[in-house]
Amino acid sequence: MKGKPRRSPPVPPSPIPRLYKFADYLESVLVTLWVGGMWAIGYLVAPMLFATLPERMLAGAVAGKLFGGIAWTGIACAMSLLVLRALRLRAAATGDRQFRVVAAMLALTLAGHFGVQPVLQRLKDEVAPAPVMESRNRDAFGRWHGASSGIYLVQSLLGLALVAMRSRSVS
Repeated sequence: MKGKPRRSPPVPPSPIPRLYKFADYLESVLVTLWVGGMWAIGYLVAPMLFATLPERMLAGAVAGKLFGGIAWTGIACAMSLLVLRALRLRAAATGDRQFRVVAAMLALTLAGHFGVQPVLQRLKDEVAPAPVMESRNRDAFGRWHGASSGIYLVQSLLGLALVAMRSRSVS
């Protein structure tokens, strides 16, 4: 039979590009929540607590709760980011710079929250109800608090690098 060539039915557009776009959006939200929360708590809220509250122990207790909350937020965000990157990049994920930065930030979060923070709490508990900075544990507390601050600073700088990487890859 001659005549018009038979047309195949139109192929619907692939949902993959939309899924990648949604994954990019979700990654941006997760990075904003985690890194923005770290910066806000560590460099704005905590210093304000110590500057305005009348008791350092109270400021420290509130700041400790906030740092614990952002640690759990970071763990959840990091795990989500790592899964999203791994699903997208498959075997190449471990070579991806964003993947490695998120993994490093997660490792630092875990070290700080489950390694350093319990030591700080033990040092405070040993001398309670007295303030730790007026006790025999003062020097040890200062060293461990310094380690905690260093970990947080490195995380913050890695977070800055992650935000910069994301802004370059999205634009």
